[in-house]
Amino acid sequence: MKYKLLENPDIEETYDLIDSGIRKKAVINIFAYCKVLYEGRALSQLDWGERFIMLKPDGSFLVHQERKIDPVNWQPPKSRHRALIKENNLILESHRRTPKEKLEVEIEKVHFASFALAEDYQELELAGYEKDMGDMIIKHPNMIEQGFTPTAREYNTEHGFIDILGKDIEGNIVVVELKCRKAGTNAVKQIRRYLKDFEENDNDYLKEIKSKKKKIRGLLVAPDINEDAKELLEEEGIEFKAVDPPKELKSDKKVTLDIF
Repeated sequence: MKYKLLENPDIEETYDLIDSGIRKKAVINIFAYCKVLYEGRALSQLDWGERFIMLKPDGSFLVHQERKIDPVNWQPPKSRHRALIKENNLILESHRRTPKEKLEVEIEKVHFASFALAEDYQELELAGYEKDMGDMIIKHPNMIEQGFTPTAREYNTEHGFIDILGKDIEGNIVVVELKCRKAGTNAVKQIRRYLKDFEENDNDYLKEIKSKKKKIRGLLVAPDINEDAKELLEEEGIEFKAVDPPKELKSDKKVTLDIF
C-alpha cells in the first residue's frame, strides 16, 4: 500500500497506522489534540492543544503549531520512534542517544492520520547565492572591470574571509566583497575591516605576492545598495559594482554539440 489515510480514527486505529508506518519507513502525518514533553539538555512542556505531527523515515520528529515556520518541538534525524497506548491515550516517543534526549507526545483525540511511502531521490539545487556570484566572477573576471584578475578566493584574514582578492590592470590589489541581495552598511563596514588588514607592511598576502604595496582598493559587488550604504561607501572611498547573481540551475543547462 502506497499510502493510507484515516479520518477521525480512534486511538487503537491510529496506533496500528503509526506502528505500521514506522515499520514500513513511511512519512507519517497526524493532526491531533495533544500535549508535548521534552527532556534532555533542558526541560520543556507544551500543554494541550491541536497540533500537526510529522515522523520521517530518517528519524526526524516534528511538532508544528498553526503559526510560524519552525516546529515548536523536534528531534533530529537518526532519532528512534515508538508508539504505545497508555490509559486510553496514544503516546508517541522519540529518543536520541547522543546527547540523550526524549520527546514525548500524548494524544487524546486524532482528527486525521496518514502514512505515505514516498520515493524522492533528488537533491535540492540552489542558485543565486554569493558562491554562485563568486563562480561567475572567477570564470568571467572582466565583468568586474576590464583587466581584473582574481588571485585568491575565500582568503582568510584576522577579520574574516575575503570573498575574492584580485589585481586590477595597473597591479593594484582589489578586495572584493560579494552580496547576493541589496547591500547595507554592514557590508561596507566588512570591507573596511578587510582593508585594515592590508595597512601593515608585513601583511602575509603582500609578502606572498611580492607586492610593493600599491593602492589597495575595496569593491562591494551586489545587485543594489541602500542610501546609507551609498553614503558610507563615498566616505570610506570604497567602490561599488552592480552585479546580479546567476539564477541558472545546473539541471537547466542543456548538453549540445556546441560544447564539443
